Amino acid sequence: MVKKKIVLAEDNSTLSLLLKFRLEKEGYNLFAAVDGKEALQLIEAEEPDLIITDIMMPFISGLEVISHVRLKFDLDTPIIVFSSAGQEEMVLKAFNLGANDFMGKPFSPNELIIRVKRLLN
Repeated sequence: MVKKKIVLAEDNSTLSLLLKFRLEKEGYNLFAAVDGKEALQLIEAEEPDLIITDIMMPFISGLEVISHVRLKFDLDTPIIVFSSAGQEEMVLKAFNLGANDFMGKPFSPNELIIRVKRLLN
């Protein structure tokens, strides 16, 4: 069975490492990006089955990543976004741009795994 590929865009290296470990333990192939610019490069190169992105990142935001994936790359790859509390406006924008799911930070990695499985099955 081919491992499903996930691109994770998260500028917090601790969280990124934790999620990488958890998702790889579940059998996914994870490509981690430290910002939106790197995420877009990985998405283009790897054609992932799922994209997970933080909204607030340096250079290119998660919102820009979503719109780039939907409009420029014309992909319907599922996208999960996460963001710190109190950014309801950003969350609504993310959904309007084409995000499939949202999680507020801090979140449980176990809950993320469940959401990932739901979107990939």
